[in-house]
Amino acid sequence: MITFSERHGYSAPEPDITVREDAPEALRSAVPTAARQGGMDFNDLRRVVCQTLAVAPDTRGNWSEPNVMDEVYGLLQECEWFEVYDVIEALARALSHQPIVRYDQPAPADMFNRDINRVLRRNGIGWQLIVGRIEMRGSEVFEVAVRDGRDELWKAGKQTTANELHEALRDLSRRPQPELTGAIQHGIAALECLSKDLTGDKATLGSLVKNNPALFPSPLSDAIAKVYGFASENGRHLKEGGAPSFEEAELVVGLSGVLCRYLGRKIPKP
Repeated sequence: MITFSERHGYSAPEPDITVREDAPEALRSAVPTAARQGGMDFNDLRRVVCQTLAVAPDTRGNWSEPNVMDEVYGLLQECEWFEVYDVIEALARALSHQPIVRYDQPAPADMFNRDINRVLRRNGIGWQLIVGRIEMRGSEVFEVAVRDGRDELWKAGKQTTANELHEALRDLSRRPQPELTGAIQHGIAALECLSKDLTGDKATLGSLVKNNPALFPSPLSDAIAKVYGFASENGRHLKEGGAPSFEEAELVVGLSGVLCRYLGRKIPKP
């Protein structure tokens, strides 16, 4: 059912993202509830959770719904934080095969996706469930710049650039450890690729923006050259003890996404 707030467009401001490498109790408790709300049978729920966590179900006289649900809640409370997200993905896949019971309601997987993302947002958790896959979630500006920018570039036929942004997002989303240097490399590669395509200049990004002053408004080009230098040191020519932080990698990918989106709007329309 669509709620009152959904019908009328009311929503509270989302908390800042404060959780990355954790699965708070609020999320762990919400996962079984969301799966059941999506129409999953409690025995199927236990089966998917146990398979994902590689544990045997406690079936010794433990077949009633309250006991099975207690077992599932217990398993999710005790597992590693990243295993909670593995379970969410497994449940999303299982629910994608559930038949639609009522055609006036969302599909089971869509209901699960909606409920899980609502919990993630309300608890300031920097992950989101997109088409059955847990991916890194950034601020609203980041999401619009990078994800929407990637999709716009795909539609414009710039698959190489779009794919580089996609790979940058995947590297930020890796569990339990994100691939930060890879994210930086892919983010800058996306910007460099699109810049070369628009100008025909085969230089590296740092030189390219200097050779083509009309590509970006001045003095933004100077800042972009410095971002390229930072990316080279922290994504390509890494020094011992100089690994980038998550926030730095997210910043570079976000900047690349914004700039790619800006350049993408310069692409001549067919």
